[in-house]
Amino acid sequence: MSTQTLYLIFFGGLFPLMFLGYILGRQKAIAMRSQGIKMHSQPDQYGWFSALYTGLPIIMVGVCGVFLYLFGFHAIPFPMLIAASLGVGALSLVFLIKNVKATTKARDLVEDLIKGLLITASLVSVLTTFGILLSIIFEALQFFKMQSFFNFLFGLEWAPDTAFLEGAGRADAGAAEAKFGAVPIFAGTFYITVIAMMVAIPIGLMSAIFMSEYASSKVRAQVKPFLEILAGIPTVVYGFFAALTVAPFVVKVCNLVGLEAQYQNALSSGIVMGIMIIPFISSLSDDVISSVPQSMRNGAYALGMNQAETIRFVVLPSAMPGIIASMLLAVSRALGETMIVVMAAGLRPNLTLNPLEDMTTVTVKIVEALTGDQEFNNPLTLSAFALGLVLFVVTLVINIISVSTIRSFHRKYKVSTL
Repeated sequence: MSTQTLYLIFFGGLFPLMFLGYILGRQKAIAMRSQGIKMHSQPDQYGWFSALYTGLPIIMVGVCGVFLYLFGFHAIPFPMLIAASLGVGALSLVFLIKNVKATTKARDLVEDLIKGLLITASLVSVLTTFGILLSIIFEALQFFKMQSFFNFLFGLEWAPDTAFLEGAGRADAGAAEAKFGAVPIFAGTFYITVIAMMVAIPIGLMSAIFMSEYASSKVRAQVKPFLEILAGIPTVVYGFFAALTVAPFVVKVCNLVGLEAQYQNALSSGIVMGIMIIPFISSLSDDVISSVPQSMRNGAYALGMNQAETIRFVVLPSAMPGIIASMLLAVSRALGETMIVVMAAGLRPNLTLNPLEDMTTVTVKIVEALTGDQEFNNPLTLSAFALGLVLFVVTLVINIISVSTIRSFHRKYKVSTL
């Protein structure tokens, strides 16, 4: 019996049993109420109580069987597991219908189940984050057993060309030693991100102010979708645009003013990346600014402020926590970008302050280290996890700073409204 057939049988039995539980539980509650019996909950709530608690044992038995299979316990065949789970569901249905009584707290039980599902979903996201962190840490520790942690963080040269030979034990005596100094990579990452934010923050924030404070509802309804379209364009398309249009334009402009620029340069990559993340700032900031109560604007006008002063001294400070959150999202998006950097900025780790030269970022080097036919336990491959760990820590620090800034704005806003 194929896997698709087993899935069909499982869900084909689960949903009818839950639907039957809803109908029978609701009908029994209606019949009891028609006899003048005072019920604890509404009939629909008894129906949902019967349906949800009929499906819960079926899903639990199925999930337990799948976990046993994943951990190597193949003693229970899948057809038998499905039959057992549906059988448990049928017994649960009979038991629940018999226990639909006036004193049954169906409403509370349904709320408890929904609350448990929400808590489980939250725990899954938290545990997934910890799982990702632990998987990165374990592999990064293997890398730091081979390479110096100090040299990795503060080394100025990234040249791991002979690392795969060292991992295979085939390095020649005269071969150059592999170097894993990550400073040029992180410098390029932050440099390109800063250029992108210098483009995205002014344009995105001014767009949000225009749409929320100056534009009519008709203009806003037409302009905002066009801005949000930028967020849906694939990054590889942005990469083509940067490599074929923006980079040659930058080179021509630099030649006109007597500057030398490479066709792969950080400036082109940063400009296009900034254009890409404009919607993350403009759309979220627009929503936050629009949510500022109109009464605050009216109060500022009553004190003699004009519209520009009201926006500067009242609206923007009130919306600043949300604006900072949108900027944080944009920074995270810029730090994780790969395709634009590959196509417009290059692959060479280059420690320089000249934005007209080529450089690379952390994510590009992670992709480069994890592709190819080299062994997994060599330093070149494991360096991807070390880079990912440092990038994770940097992102965490940025989040902590942003949260503290948002809280300070919240405290200031709370005090100012007393």
